[in-house]
Amino acid sequence: MTELLQTTESLLEITVYVGFAGISISLFLLMYQIIVGPYNVDRAVALDTMGIILMAVAALLSILLVTDKLNDIVLLIGVLAFLGTVAIAKYLEAGVIIDRD
Repeated sequence: MTELLQTTESLLEITVYVGFAGISISLFLLMYQIIVGPYNVDRAVALDTMGIILMAVAALLSILLVTDKLNDIVLLIGVLAFLGTVAIAKYLEAGVIIDRD
């Protein structure tokens, strides 16, 4: 039984490291999209995707560190990323974030 447990732990560790490698590659591609992106909408989508990637990093760290303390942080990042996306969309649409009528 311990041999199966060790195999599972090593497989999980390899999977987490492969996930980190994929996330780092996608972060570099997103940074390129933010810097070079031809339109502001492309930049906004890239920033929203970076928020999702930050959630994935926190989740992978939670798996790697064998803790559930980071689950609240994943939810917090999700809420903040959503609010940021709404603010950016409103700014791109109307030119202001808060209307003063």
